[in-house]
Amino acid sequence: MRKILVAILVVAVGLSISVPLAAHHGGASILSGKSVTMKGTVTEWQWTNPHCLLKFDVKGEDGKVVQWVAETPAPNTIYPFGYRKDSMKPGDQISITLNPVKSGVPAGSIIRIVLADGTKLERVQERAQ
Repeated sequence: MRKILVAILVVAVGLSISVPLAAHHGGASILSGKSVTMKGTVTEWQWTNPHCLLKFDVKGEDGKVVQWVAETPAPNTIYPFGYRKDSMKPGDQISITLNPVKSGVPAGSIIRIVLADGTKLERVQERAQ
């Protein structure tokens, strides 16, 4: 009887953990169908799992600088599409198109980056179509 209770407890805990993990990859916070393109200066490119992060500064029409954060899928997913650990470095000028988050904070999911030399880095889904 004790083994059955332990097994039920293990299954219950496993199920309770799996729901939040699945929610992590939901797209509810991203504005689907809306994209924004802007020019900016790279401040940091993090080549990490589970997502790569790009931090960049954008100068607004009012002259104020706003720091944006954008993400891509994991390195092994974006590598075949031209992204590299050294694709960007602080000070690089970029043009970036992203899906911003609904909340209005300066963050989003990268669709495309055009580097100063004209190299285009596109989101995996965009290239696969």
